Amino acid sequence: MIKVDIQRTEQGKVKAFTLSGHANFAKRGQDIVCAGVSAVSFGAINSIIALTKVTPRIKQGENGGYLHCEIPMIEDQTVEEKVQLLLEGMIVSLQTIEKEYGKYIQITEK
Repeated sequence: MIKVDIQRTEQGKVKAFTLSGHANFAKRGQDIVCAGVSAVSFGAINSIIALTKVTPRIKQGENGGYLHCEIPMIEDQTVEEKVQLLLEGMIVSLQTIEKEYGKYIQITEK
């Protein structure tokens, strides 16, 4: 199972997220749950970098199955709002996957 942990500030803003585990929906290379989660999460990170010029701190496992992304402090409120919108969009997409494939992905928010 893929576990997604969303960490929020006291104000409710996303400050970090961690993905860990494997979906095991299908064999490697054919796992649509894993592919979907990877596409959504990496797409969000790439969008943040390309569209806002903010570079999150990222840690990845060598063999896959682990991704941690931490958002740095952002001084410009407009840029921060854009980053948060992209992250909230990622969460909505992951929740959509969870609704359909809840046996293979679990999202928690702190």
